[in-house]
Amino acid sequence: MTVLPDDGLSLAAEFPDATHEQWQRLVEGVLRKSGKELAGEAAEDALSTTLEDGLRTRPLYTARDSAPDPGLPGFAPFVRGSRPEGGIAGGWDVRQRHTSLAGGTAEPVLADLENGGTSLWLVLGEGGIPVSDLGRALDGVYLDLAPVVLDAGRDTEQAAEALLRLYADKGVDAKAVRGALGGDPLGYEARTGTALDFAPYAALAARCAAEYPGLRALTVDALPYHEAGGSAAQELGASLATGVAYLRELTEAGLGVEQAVAQLEFRYAATADQFLTIAKLRAARRLWARVAEVCGAPDAGGQVQHVVTSPVMMSRRDPWVNMLRTTVATLAAGVGGADAVTVLPFDHALGLPDAFARRIARNTSTILIEESHLARVIDPAGGSWYVERLTDELAEAAWQFFRSVERDGGQAAGLRSGRIRTDLATTWAERSKRLAKRREPITGVSEFPSLAEKPVERAPAPEPPSGGLPRVRRDEAYEELRARSDAHLAATGTRPRIFLATIGSPAEYTARATFAANLFQAGGVEPVSEGRFEDSGATEAVLCSSDALYAEQAGRTAESLRAAGARHVFLAGRGEYSGIDSYVFAGCDAVDVLSATLDRMGVS
Repeated sequence: MTVLPDDGLSLAAEFPDATHEQWQRLVEGVLRKSGKELAGEAAEDALSTTLEDGLRTRPLYTARDSAPDPGLPGFAPFVRGSRPEGGIAGGWDVRQRHTSLAGGTAEPVLADLENGGTSLWLVLGEGGIPVSDLGRALDGVYLDLAPVVLDAGRDTEQAAEALLRLYADKGVDAKAVRGALGGDPLGYEARTGTALDFAPYAALAARCAAEYPGLRALTVDALPYHEAGGSAAQELGASLATGVAYLRELTEAGLGVEQAVAQLEFRYAATADQFLTIAKLRAARRLWARVAEVCGAPDAGGQVQHVVTSPVMMSRRDPWVNMLRTTVATLAAGVGGADAVTVLPFDHALGLPDAFARRIARNTSTILIEESHLARVIDPAGGSWYVERLTDELAEAAWQFFRSVERDGGQAAGLRSGRIRTDLATTWAERSKRLAKRREPITGVSEFPSLAEKPVERAPAPEPPSGGLPRVRRDEAYEELRARSDAHLAATGTRPRIFLATIGSPAEYTARATFAANLFQAGGVEPVSEGRFEDSGATEAVLCSSDALYAEQAGRTAESLRAAGARHVFLAGRGEYSGIDSYVFAGCDAVDVLSATLDRMGVS
C-alpha cells in the first residue's frame, strides 16, 4: 500500500497500487509479441537468469521476496558488516601486492604507500621476493603506520620470524603492529599438492595471541578455489571448511575459541559481476558468524575480509578493458563491506606491472572512496530485496557445499582425495561452454576484438607455486586461437582471412556482417569485405544478409564463391540453404567453429 509522507500529501493517492499479477500480465503481452505464449510464473521465469550453484536471478523483486533479518553492522550475524562504524572513517584498507623488487630496491613499495596505498601484501619465497630481501623490501617503510601482510607459502615460519625481528629492530611496540603473517597450509596444499605440518602455524598463532594483538597468524585464502574455476558457493564453502579446520587445530594446540577466531583473516575474489560479489561477501560474514556461534563464540564471529579483484577475469588481449573490470569489482567489494581491497593492475596477466598500472590500481580505490564517497554509507546494498534474497540463497548453497566437504572428512581430505578438484573442474567445464558460446562475453576478446591492437609487453613475473589445483582464465580458449593466428602472421606476414560476402543493401547485411566480423576476429581470422573474393587472399567466405535475401540468393551466391575458389562457405544466421557448409549464429560454439576454421586453413 502507498505510505503517506509526514505532511499527508501523496501525489499518487488517487492511483491504486499495481499488483504483481498485473505486472505479469504486461510481461505476457511483451513475450507474446516475440512469439512466446507464456502465462503467470512461466512468463516471469522466461525473463530470469540462471547463475551457477543452481541460483536464479528473477527480473523483479518485491517485499514478498523475504530473507532472514541481516541484523545491524557490528552485531551477529554480521551480514551488514563486521564493525559497527563500517568504513566511514577512511574507507577500506587499500592493500597493494608486490611479488618482486624493481632493481632490488623498495621504490615500488614506497611509491604505493606515498600515493594512496595504506598497507602492503608481500609475496615471499617461491614465486615472490626472497625472504632474505624482506628488510630491503621494507626499507623506508614506517612499520608502525603501514600494516604488512605476508604470503610466503612453505616459507611462512621463516618470513614471519624475519618480519617480527624487523619490528623489534625498528623499535615498533608489539601492540602497534598491524597485519597478517599469512600462514595458510591448506591453501598452499591446494596450490601445490604438498601437505604441510600445522605445528609451526599453531605456534605463530599462540605467539600473536600473546604478544601481538593486532597481528593475525593465519589467512584463509579462497583464491585457489576461485582460480581453479570454482563458483561463488564453492569458494565460500571451501573457505568455511578451511577455517573450521584451522579452528580445530588451534583449539587443540591450546588457544581458546575466541583467540583462535581472532587469528584468522579471509581472502576472497571480487569479480565484475557486481551483485554476486556483494552478496558473496555478505553471505561469507553470515556463514562465518554461524560457525563462531556453533563453536561457542558468537560475539567473535565478525569476519575480517581481504578482497582481491579476480585474476580469472583479467584478459591478456586488450588489457585496458581490465581497468573497467577491476573498477566494477572494487565497487562491489566496497559495497559488500570488504575490510581491505587489492586491485590487481590491468597488466597483471602479462607479467610484472609497470608504474602506470600500479598507479591506476591504487587510484581505483581512491576515486571510489574519496570522490564517489562509497564508504560513507554502511552496507548501502542492505535492504534491497534482490541483494538480501541473493545473499540468503548464496549462503544456503555455500553451506550445503561446506557440509558435504565436512561429511567427506574435511578440507584436507577433500584436497587429497581429488574431490575438491573434481567439483571445481565440473563447474569450470560448464562455464567454459558459456564462454565458448559467448553467452558470457569477454569484451575485447570474444566480443569486439581488435586484430590491429598493438601488444602490451611486460617483464615476466615470477612463476607462482604450482602442482595442485589448476589456474584458469576466462580468455584461455580464445587466447590459444589468437596465438595460432599470431604465429601464422609471424611466419607468413599475413593473418588467416575470411571473405564477408554481403548481399543487398547495408540495411540488410550490416548487422550480420558485423556479427561475423566480430566472431572470426575473436579467433584471429581477419575479415575482408572489400572487392572480390578472388582478390581477398581468403580461402573461405561467410554470407551476410537478411533471411529474405538468403531465400532468394544464398544458394546462387555460394555457388559463385565456390567457383571463385572458396573451400568452405558459412552463412551468418540459421536455416537450411543449398551450397552452405556451416552456419554461425548467436549461441553457436564459437571456439569450436574458429578452431575448425584455423585447422582447415592450415594455421597450426
